[in-house]
Amino acid sequence: MPRAVLDSTVLVSALLNPVEGGASYDLLGQAAAGTFDLVLSDDILEETAQVLLTSRRLRKRYQYANKDVVDYCRELARFAGEVLSEVPEIRVVRDPDDDMILACAIAAEADFLVTRDKDLLSLGSHDGIIILSPEDFLGVLRTKRSS
Repeated sequence: MPRAVLDSTVLVSALLNPVEGGASYDLLGQAAAGTFDLVLSDDILEETAQVLLTSRRLRKRYQYANKDVVDYCRELARFAGEVLSEVPEIRVVRDPDDDMILACAIAAEADFLVTRDKDLLSLGSHDGIIILSPEDFLGVLRTKRSS
């Protein structure tokens, strides 16, 4: 079974657009169904919560309470196969937040890192970890199921 790290861009998108057919939301459903092993880190969960709680733009456009964010992050931690507390420090891309995501994937020995971040996507892969958009990762999961 493939192991994948979903970054905070994907997790935020899944909460804000909880519709079937939305790639980020569908990936959480696939993780909950056991189609792949979801691995997160405390840092990814913290970043997800921070973005959702502090972004004025998101708060203005979408209606959600602080409790919704807390419950969502708890739920993510519950159905993740693993939540890592410690990840190695690395310097690969220009943004330390992106390095934190990549470090989680390395520590998790993940097969895939799923993101919408252009800097991470531009790498294509790193240390054998394939870096894909949510839509592309859904395609990979479909292909694996049919073979």
